[in-house]
Amino acid sequence: MSERLRATFESLHARGETALIPFIMAGDPSSEATAAILDALPAAGADIIELGIPFSDPMADGPSIQAAGLRALEAGMSLRGVLALAQGFRKHHPGVPLVLMGYYNPIYQMGLDVFAENAALSGVDGVIIVDLPPEEQHELHARLKAKHISFIRLIAPTTGEARLERLLEDADGFVYTIAVKGITGAGSSTADALGERIATIRRHTRLPVVAGFGIKTPEQAAALKGVADGVVIGSALVDAVHANGGAAPAADIAASFIREIADALK
Repeated sequence: MSERLRATFESLHARGETALIPFIMAGDPSSEATAAILDALPAAGADIIELGIPFSDPMADGPSIQAAGLRALEAGMSLRGVLALAQGFRKHHPGVPLVLMGYYNPIYQMGLDVFAENAALSGVDGVIIVDLPPEEQHELHARLKAKHISFIRLIAPTTGEARLERLLEDADGFVYTIAVKGITGAGSSTADALGERIATIRRHTRLPVVAGFGIKTPEQAAALKGVADGVVIGSALVDAVHANGGAAPAADIAASFIREIADALK
């Protein structure tokens, strides 16, 4: 496991706190704005940050993150650009974990060895690949493990216990449980339903369990305190930044939004 991820979850657990994990799309609205957002999020209360890799065919993403990814691609963002943003963030925030989230195609096109090497040099702590099942993961997983980069598993609400055991047998970093059936930003789930799901997952792993997809408000985040080890805020943050339309700096909008979630959660 990434040492930064381990240390962060251990510290939060010792204080009885739940990790706040904002997701932003690299390159939306621009590379410069993303760098400023990344720089502002830790002081606003982010414990871990997920940085999206834009992709042209994002099968798991709802309208908000799909649109953000397309805007980023149109602005010229690439996987190399994502890694450059990670490297810039790491220079100023040596202790805050950074996780990349995206699809396998851009990584495969870059080359697995090249990606793993450059992700490690850029200070990436973990990778979430939405469309890479365990049956197909071995080549990438081995390369990431050699670089001490966590391969983080997504768990769907419909995953049965037999499949759950297979998914978790070589998971690392933390487990990301999807809170709703469907795409990112679609609907919402209750804390009770998620609590039952997380209890099932905990029977199969000792890793921290975080929840995302459909958590949009401070109230929804606060309801998961003591239920999940972390909460991911994605579509709602992307929407808040985009809705501003440049009227104020994107970093200020993102920091204000995350600060409100952090205050409710902590």
